[in-house]
Amino acid sequence: MSRVGTIGMCVVLLGALSCTPRRTLSEPRPAVVSGPTEPEVLRSGAWSMTLPLGLQADSAYIPDDNPMTDAKIALGKALYFDRRLSEDATIACASCHRPHHGFADPHAVSEGVDQQLGGRNSPTVINRLFSAEQFWDGRAEDLERQAHGPITNPVEMAMPNHEAAIARLRAVRGYGPLFLDAFGDQTIDLDRVGKAIATYERTVLAGDSPFDRYQAGDRDALSPSAIRGLALFNGKANCVTCHAGFNFTDESYHNIGVGMDAPTPDLGRFAETNNAFDRGAFKTPTLRNVAQTAPFMHDGSEPTLASVVELYNRGGVPNADLSEEIVPLDLSVSAQRDLVAFLEALTGTVTNIAAPTSLPQ
Repeated sequence: MSRVGTIGMCVVLLGALSCTPRRTLSEPRPAVVSGPTEPEVLRSGAWSMTLPLGLQADSAYIPDDNPMTDAKIALGKALYFDRRLSEDATIACASCHRPHHGFADPHAVSEGVDQQLGGRNSPTVINRLFSAEQFWDGRAEDLERQAHGPITNPVEMAMPNHEAAIARLRAVRGYGPLFLDAFGDQTIDLDRVGKAIATYERTVLAGDSPFDRYQAGDRDALSPSAIRGLALFNGKANCVTCHAGFNFTDESYHNIGVGMDAPTPDLGRFAETNNAFDRGAFKTPTLRNVAQTAPFMHDGSEPTLASVVELYNRGGVPNADLSEEIVPLDLSVSAQRDLVAFLEALTGTVTNIAAPTSLPQ
């Protein structure tokens, strides 16, 4: 899936891939954020699950060649928490995408093997079911490909190559039966590792927040401050321009100026597309459970939700490529507090959060 100055996403609807039309930046945006007012059921082949309230089943992205199954979810969960996928057996996917920190990292940038630091903040895994492109710059076309990257990244899991990682898994006798259950035989290869991890990650979901219950008719679910914040979100603050839809993201890329005043700025999406429109643009993160995932921004430079709101209130960081949507908001201090109250009301219970009780041996 590519993007050249437009916004959109691909979804799989009960196994059939389709793409919603992309909106150009000059077209009208949704006026309000909203979602289903009753829990919906997601189906993939013979597998199904009831989604948390507020999540939209027909927006799920599940590749045709990687349908959901319980066996694949169990295998992917084991791999997600297994530190043996790193060179020194100290780093797992869960080390940087921590389940009890909103499946993100409490540090500005994550620490890999030998205490090496990466260059970007680890984005949340929550609700990636509804996303195709992954990473802040969208360089992985889906969760399956994203799972391959950290394994050989020299400052993350630092395996010398993927073959070495697969050889290590093959040496663990307990993995063979799990691959058999998930894929029909005991073959262990990189493609299957990526598919299993992605399948588990698609079950990491958050909904049923106070906002969702308010949308479903519980008028007491939101505080008066959060209700005012919702009006600002949809109105004067114009957050809905990019944090659109039930998952609070347009799944696109925008330059809000963060880091662009550095001597050597991170140009984000531009490094992948070489399109001038993408200079300094980074993917819009979901705001689901955002209160759990501090610090914020691609470089972890904003420590609190209050500081994030202050950044937007100033109109971001001025630069030649600033997105046209980013302008000073002129919000009062109390209005900024109301926005934070609304963002905090997007916190719901996360599914499939517990680590396995044991790993294959």
